Amino acid sequence: MRKIILLLVIILGLCLPVFALEANDKPVLPSEAGQVLSIETFGEIKPSLHGELNHVKQSVEVKILTGSHKGEKVIVENMLMGNPAYDIKLKTGDKVILHAEQADGGMNFFIADKKRVSVLYALSGLFFALLIIIGRKKGLFSLISILITLGLIFWALTPLILSGLNPILATVLICVLASVITIYLVGGFNAKSTAAILGTVLSLSIAGILSILSIKFASLTGFSSEESMFLFNAHPTLNFVGVLASAMIIGALGAVMDIGMSISSTINELFSSNTQMTVRELFASGMNVGQDIIGTMANTLILAYLGGALSLVLLSSNIDLQKFFNLNQVATEISAALIGSIAIVLCVPITAIIAAYLIRYGKK
Repeated sequence: MRKIILLLVIILGLCLPVFALEANDKPVLPSEAGQVLSIETFGEIKPSLHGELNHVKQSVEVKILTGSHKGEKVIVENMLMGNPAYDIKLKTGDKVILHAEQADGGMNFFIADKKRVSVLYALSGLFFALLIIIGRKKGLFSLISILITLGLIFWALTPLILSGLNPILATVLICVLASVITIYLVGGFNAKSTAAILGTVLSLSIAGILSILSIKFASLTGFSSEESMFLFNAHPTLNFVGVLASAMIIGALGAVMDIGMSISSTINELFSSNTQMTVRELFASGMNVGQDIIGTMANTLILAYLGGALSLVLLSSNIDLQKFFNLNQVATEISAALIGSIAIVLCVPITAIIAAYLIRYGKK
């Protein structure tokens, strides 16, 4: 019953920030799904060693599959310039996403990209099924917490930042709420979960302070990727330095929650098996377990950032290392990885001491 009540409170908390924001009536460019029926190509791509490319034009017949124009067939131009980053290579039968623009003579359609969401649905379904089959009740609660966390980020954090609220403040609030929701849902209402939450929140607060300091003293701009430039074009008044700090905090959230819950659960199990253990003994045991976890968890976080920045790592072979490590994008990725790792390391003693006190005296 308490979990049902908590879930209702969560849903209400999720909705309130969105309802409090002013409605954004700015229209977005609509999109529809379509299927390629035929392709007529004019020209041939012949890239040269000097980077000169022959532009190739394709006339693509597409059947619209969704929206008010469903069933209609339209002819859409597709330009190929020999650049794999921007070219959309099509074949008959491909599903595509079409942008629609209102024109004097009706509606104009443009191919935005291939439709890939069906693959994402399949992977998500597989993940959710395995989570419930293997995790059972805990897996179900984990699934609920994942969906709520995603909802908080997309429908609470995003509009809060875009409305002008300080990105760091908004991120800390959302991360605290996400931590409370996730840990209480998975671990239940008890001293163990409360200790994990407090350890997570304090560690994230330190990560937030470190991110602000690193951005200030390393002169990071917040424009570390192509996406940030697109965001600047759409919302030039945003605090991009704050957005960067927010990204660092969110990046550390999952790993810190994992550490906090692991340490707290270990201390709780030790005390359950021996209620005569003192706070000092519980703390020492939690630290011993935490020391084993730190190495692999910090390594996991570093590898996750390296995997996301593999192109940058490969680029290091073609550039002076001093210049490479001083690139804004490289310095940003390294700072984020190190700040997350520091938060993980600090979470161990913080959670251990809090859990030792709460579990020892809470059980008593």
